[in-house]
Amino acid sequence: MKTTKKAISRLPILIAYLILVVSFTANSQVKIGDNPGTIDASALLEMESTSKGMLFPRMTTAQRDAISNPASGLIVFDTDLNEFVFFQSGEWVTLDSDTKRTNYKLVQSEADLADELTAGGGSVYLLDAGTYYEINGAITLSYPIDLNEAYIGGLDVNEDKLITSGGTIFNGANGGSIRNLTLVAMNGTILSLSGSGTETLVIQNCIVSGGGVTTDVFGSISNYDIVFLNIIDIVNFDDGIVYTNIDNLFLSEVAWFESNGGTFETFSGTFDIIEKLSGFSKVPAGATAIDVSSNPTVSSGNILKVPFSGSGTYVNGYTTGSFIGYYFTNSWNIDCPGIKIESDETANADFYYSGSLTTGFTQPVSSSPVELQGSGTFSSNNLFRFLSSGGGNRLTYDGKQTREFQVTASISARVTSALGDFYAFLIYKNGVELTESNAIMYIDATYGNSQIQNVALNAIVEMAPGDYIEVVAHRLTGSGTDNLIIFSENLSIH
Repeated sequence: MKTTKKAISRLPILIAYLILVVSFTANSQVKIGDNPGTIDASALLEMESTSKGMLFPRMTTAQRDAISNPASGLIVFDTDLNEFVFFQSGEWVTLDSDTKRTNYKLVQSEADLADELTAGGGSVYLLDAGTYYEINGAITLSYPIDLNEAYIGGLDVNEDKLITSGGTIFNGANGGSIRNLTLVAMNGTILSLSGSGTETLVIQNCIVSGGGVTTDVFGSISNYDIVFLNIIDIVNFDDGIVYTNIDNLFLSEVAWFESNGGTFETFSGTFDIIEKLSGFSKVPAGATAIDVSSNPTVSSGNILKVPFSGSGTYVNGYTTGSFIGYYFTNSWNIDCPGIKIESDETANADFYYSGSLTTGFTQPVSSSPVELQGSGTFSSNNLFRFLSSGGGNRLTYDGKQTREFQVTASISARVTSALGDFYAFLIYKNGVELTESNAIMYIDATYGNSQIQNVALNAIVEMAPGDYIEVVAHRLTGSGTDNLIIFSENLSIH
């Protein structure tokens, strides 16, 4: 390209101008847009437009990941994710939108519940259904709260509190959620809730406390579909809580401390499911941990891994339907340190001839099998989820689940008449012989009918609820009817 003298003479002027612009730009603010003459004093770079936006670099995930040594804070638009991403702490993070919920209310004093008091007719705080009420600080209530399917909670369970002096904190017929709070009843009650059978109540991660100096009651919950208490510490109450007619009751990590009195938990009415898991009950003298003495109807009850300790009463049991030495019916599964295990897995029973061992009892036998009880009387020391019937020589399984049992029996007998014959002893289930339990007795004519033979029976038997077992005998050889004299007959199943 040919350079003229005129062009050469202007070159120094152009270079000087560019140096001046670059220097000015590097040490001042920059504005791009419709009104470039003004710029905010706090801005390094300002863009202004009423018709255009700013477009960030757009690229695929693979292209984004190919960026060499991205700086922290680098932002691009990922076209695969269809989201903005930025580089932070060595990785790409999506720039999610954080939409604040509109159904939210911060409660820092009782005055913040003025609208709810008006909605409740001036006698109760009627919460707005579906709204989250965040409790901030300690608030003493003049009136009870109707949850009305709302969510009420705090951020710090030790600092965010609801307190009543002589009243009730929560009452009414509605469900809702209570979380991350300390609830304190000073000469009052925490809960007095009675629903219609369709409501759901959740209480989670709370400290529940009585005043410790006056009469304080945890309260009552009745006629709910689902009640869930999880991670609850309970202290300083003169009396506990009564659960009545709840379809599904779930109690997890509920801790009853020794500062409580009265009856911690009472179950009454009808339940489909009761699940009480973990937690603990420290029961002082004069107090009771669990009361089922009203004989509640429970389809499935489980109390598992809940340690019981202290000098009080652990369980005030059923008055009907339980077994001697046990507390619950066969609808329950109990496995807790401090009280007896009660489950189908530990079902067991025995029976034994309780008459004179020197005379025994008489049992006529022929070729037809006959239950081995004759004129004998029978007793049992251990019946758990088994019932004794059929004159004592019959045990009926009274559990809920089908399971296998080990059966052992022993018999001592002699024959009064025929000699040189064989007699069979067997265990029968539901009137059908268990062939594997067969045992044979032979009376040798050489020794006469004064000889006594001992027979042992063993079998593993699967039993469903309502199945029964018994000991049966019959004559294998010879004809007619003989008399067996049974001196001992013992059977155990476990």
